Amino acid sequence: MSAVDVDAVVATLERTPTALRAMLGGLPADLTHATEGGESWSPFDVLGHLIHGEKTDWIPRLRIILAAGQSQPFEPFDRFAQFEASRGNTVEDLLGEFEAHRTANLETLRGMFVPRIDLDAEGTHPELGRVTAGELLATWATHDLGHVAQVARVMAKHFGRDAGPWRAYLPILGDRG
Repeated sequence: MSAVDVDAVVATLERTPTALRAMLGGLPADLTHATEGGESWSPFDVLGHLIHGEKTDWIPRLRIILAAGQSQPFEPFDRFAQFEASRGNTVEDLLGEFEAHRTANLETLRGMFVPRIDLDAEGTHPELGRVTAGELLATWATHDLGHVAQVARVMAKHFGRDAGPWRAYLPILGDRG
């Protein structure tokens, strides 16, 4: 039996758009497009990724679990779709789009719980195999928090390169998820 606290999941999911707007709204592009080097993502890229998940991952997969169970595997998730989809947008555009999609998805999620859904209902992930509705919801909240932490880490590293000897007191500058 799933022990997922759906109210806590929803409360966390509700806060992510506000947290990201507070962190990124109105900042210069050199900060919102900063990365940790290599193939790492900028805060801008993270926003695009979160939007893509709102459109194609969480609610669509929950619907599959509830309607078809394990008989219909999920479509694979394109973790890099944001690079094309976000092209030509600003951080402000992406923040607004994320807020709109998240609001709609939370309304959908709340509607699914009118008759209580079975958090132990099972679906089939293309790589992980059997997963439950409760695990999907717990992952959604964890995924959000991981990306909020990633955005904070990238921003800290942007400023941290100028922190001089204080770098020794800033463990976030060495962290990478």
